[in-house]
Amino acid sequence: MIKDYFINKIEEALSEAVKKGQVGQMSEYLKGSLIVEKPKNPDFGDFAVNVSSLARCAKIAPPMIANAIVENIEKEDNEYSVIGGFINFKAGKNLLMDAIEEIFKKREKFGCPENIEKEKIILEYVSANPTGPFHIGHGRWAAMGSVLANLLKFYGYDVYQEFYINDAGSQIQKLGNSLAIRIRQELGEDIDFPTDEIERKNYYPGEYLIPVAKKYLETHKGLPDDVKELSDFAKFEMENLQKALLENFRVYFDNFYSELSLHKSGKVEECVNKLKSSGKIYQKDGADWFKSSDYGDDQDRVIKKADGSNTYLTADIAYHIDKLERGFDRMINIWGADHHGYVARVKASIEALGYDPNKLEVLLGQLVNLVINGNEVRMGKRKNMVTLEDLIDEVGVDATRFWMSMRNIDTTLDFDIELAKTNSDENPVFYVQYAHARACSILRNATEEKIDTETGKNIPSPLSKLELEDLKDNYKKENLIPTIDTARKLILKLEEFKSMIKMSAETRQVYTICRYVQELASEFHSFYNANRVLSDDKALMKSRLALILAVKQVLSNAFEILGVSAPERM
Repeated sequence: MIKDYFINKIEEALSEAVKKGQVGQMSEYLKGSLIVEKPKNPDFGDFAVNVSSLARCAKIAPPMIANAIVENIEKEDNEYSVIGGFINFKAGKNLLMDAIEEIFKKREKFGCPENIEKEKIILEYVSANPTGPFHIGHGRWAAMGSVLANLLKFYGYDVYQEFYINDAGSQIQKLGNSLAIRIRQELGEDIDFPTDEIERKNYYPGEYLIPVAKKYLETHKGLPDDVKELSDFAKFEMENLQKALLENFRVYFDNFYSELSLHKSGKVEECVNKLKSSGKIYQKDGADWFKSSDYGDDQDRVIKKADGSNTYLTADIAYHIDKLERGFDRMINIWGADHHGYVARVKASIEALGYDPNKLEVLLGQLVNLVINGNEVRMGKRKNMVTLEDLIDEVGVDATRFWMSMRNIDTTLDFDIELAKTNSDENPVFYVQYAHARACSILRNATEEKIDTETGKNIPSPLSKLELEDLKDNYKKENLIPTIDTARKLILKLEEFKSMIKMSAETRQVYTICRYVQELASEFHSFYNANRVLSDDKALMKSRLALILAVKQVLSNAFEILGVSAPERM
């Protein structure tokens, strides 16, 4: 990365200045502590470092430190300047050409780091009850989890995606009871769900069970004796609907892990017994309490109620221990913000059972607000826009994935439906996809013959497809990279893809990728609007086409991570 090259030059020159006695001994200086930033005034340079923090060790004023460092830098064709305690840096043509060369050399692997410490990660997200359709909150976790998985894989980690099915407990009984009412309605009975609010909570009155009832009656004559049969049937159908929607949404899980199977295997009781045998459980009011406060939780937690039933925490303890026993180095969960207090108790259980609690990372996310015509819409008030499936049908997979991913996970997302459907620069999805389509259009115009509408004769292309392909190998030899300002900015933004990927992977953020492609599209459009790409000056045309090829590649790499299509025509 260019900024790494810059900071390395600074540190090498600092060591040389110390040897020459130009600055005091730097024994207290911690290598890598200087921060590279972008100057507020771009005329100063591409990057800058403030060396004022070195004054205490160097025993001289910051401007003197900066000048001593610059004096000892082998500048090559790069520019260095000093303003106060700042060293400013402007990349020369060789570094810019190296950046483009790396893109052409690595292509779809451009941005992947080398020699990272590989981790085996299990990423759990969505994990909804199999009792109904996904709502738009599930859609946000699905999109962000999928993009994060793609990002971490691209970065070089071994990522296993898992959906934890909450299929144990009273909600499955409620599902069977609800299906029973829908079947009786289909059989002609005059029956409906209770109107009393308390009683109604024991059912799922959504109309989504009507087609499930119809399907059940295709192979059954009436109601079974045991409602469990209906519960199992409805759960199976709901799970299949959820899986089909996830696949359509380009979200691919390696495994759907059943909570019920966790109970049946005895792993839940096994964890409880281990906690008991190690003295981590005590009884109070007839219930079993886990001493989670011994491990950083704000209070102890019930894991087995007085009636003998387990709490939600009990199975979650067993589930996370099972992940660790399957050999994963790190567990990453995406949970809603309402689970904030749940993190400490799960980590406490991991530590109490002898594992490293820091192996669990939990990303807590805010929900989604739908905005229609500038007004926020409460979901319960708009019947035709309640589910994730409805939203995808309304705006498409690309728009839904991009919009769901383009804000920080801890920020509430306002999803503007009307804007997401528009073909305008105001719609971020259209804006970035149009940049890719425009790049493809330019490359087509450079290599495809056209017909003169007046004479009907073929007009030769300004560049053959073979010549265009050769640009990826020979552009540097031909010294093709232009030095105009818009080209410089575009190359620097392309090169930034590497540092953006590193930061995004390390911080588990995906909105940064959406922001990056918008910034890259902006620089590309500025470059295109300021420069005629196809011209009679073949060398100049080649230099500009080389940048177009690089833009197309980097956008394609980013779109692959985002799970968004890269259209060649729009």
